Amino acid sequence: MPASVLLVDDERFARTLYADYLRAAGYAVEVAEDAPAAVRILEGRRFDVLLTDIVMPGGDGLQLLADAKRLDPDVQVVVITALDRVDPAVRAMRAGASDYLVKPVTPEAIQLAVQRSLSTRALLAENSALRGHVNLFETCQRITGTLERDKVVPLALPALAAECKSRAAVLLERDGPDGWRLSGVHGIDSAEAGEILAPALPRLGELGLDATLLLELPSPGETSTIRCLFLPVSDGPEILGAVCLLVTGPLDAERAGRAAFICRHLGTALRALGHLSHVEALAYVDDVTLLYNNRFLDVALDRELAGGRPFSLLFMDLDRFKAVNDRHGHLMGSSLLGEFGRVLRSCVRDEDVLVRYGGDEFVALLAGVDSGGGLKVAERIRRAVEDRRFLSREGLSVRLTVSIGLASHPEHAPTKAMLLDLADRAMYRGKETTRNVVYMAAAELPPSPR
Repeated sequence: MPASVLLVDDERFARTLYADYLRAAGYAVEVAEDAPAAVRILEGRRFDVLLTDIVMPGGDGLQLLADAKRLDPDVQVVVITALDRVDPAVRAMRAGASDYLVKPVTPEAIQLAVQRSLSTRALLAENSALRGHVNLFETCQRITGTLERDKVVPLALPALAAECKSRAAVLLERDGPDGWRLSGVHGIDSAEAGEILAPALPRLGELGLDATLLLELPSPGETSTIRCLFLPVSDGPEILGAVCLLVTGPLDAERAGRAAFICRHLGTALRALGHLSHVEALAYVDDVTLLYNNRFLDVALDRELAGGRPFSLLFMDLDRFKAVNDRHGHLMGSSLLGEFGRVLRSCVRDEDVLVRYGGDEFVALLAGVDSGGGLKVAERIRRAVEDRRFLSREGLSVRLTVSIGLASHPEHAPTKAMLLDLADRAMYRGKETTRNVVYMAAAELPPSPR
């Protein structure tokens, strides 16, 4: 396709001469007699080069330059000025013109100026494409190099939305062989995204490693539809999820390809995070009770202290657990510990942290709970253990009780070491008295005999 030139000059002879010469040189030329006519043409289509006189009736070339750049920042502008009016041409160059010509203008000079402008336009386009590729590469590097899930998805979704000029982006991940769950949004809230995408879920099986899906979905509460582009999120041969982009304009194949490139890196990152989560589970989970272990308690306490809200620690010890091991054996003792872990889970919320501290000692971290709320939870645990017959599935009926010490932040102590120590002291006071009791932390309690 030949390069396009818009030639603006109020002199008919000049327009005809310059236009004929440029057409003979192979350019597609359109002409306008003044600035308002040129603006109307520019509003309807784009040109590679605008060639305009500066002094014209009905508007000047400097304003036309500004209007042209507003409509198309990439257009190259060559201005023509009289020999005694060079200053306006200098101002035009500062405003973004690529070249200027001084009257009288020869056809050869016009052709050379247009050629230089086209070369500049091609170089700028090449540099822009190079910058785009570098930015894309850096974005993908940040996605795959991030080891925190709560940072990966918020990094990837805005990049995908910007790449395809979509108003919103949604991440759906596989949930079982046929299920999908919404796991990230950008530019839209989760409730609206779920309502929009619900009709599309049965069709996501049509996605392939190189196959996208474009659907027209009903807009909630409206009679219009929303165009949704689904891109696969994969790692190797496996599709881990899909990104939905709510697109409003025409779909650019090159931009869609760049978005697919980002999705592949997102898939790699999600796979790596899955492996990391599995490794962390092995490092932080007790294999007998499937509760967290002592190492994770440090992490959880640091997180709660940094959050600044109150929380409570329950330090628990099973009363006379050694007798269970002595009478029924250590395998039955391990089964009982696992059952005790399940009892604990039934007594606390999902956001609370349960830890096997060691042996038959356990800790519960109750997030956002003060000492009053902690006492209620501790008493609920104590009663649940007292009322239960353990190892009934194994054909036994073991009665058990638990002693619990309670310490709260910031009421009892400001640091995790002091909290653990005070909760431990309170628990041992219960062990040394009646057992099967909940004790509140107090500074005057004697140290535990550890």
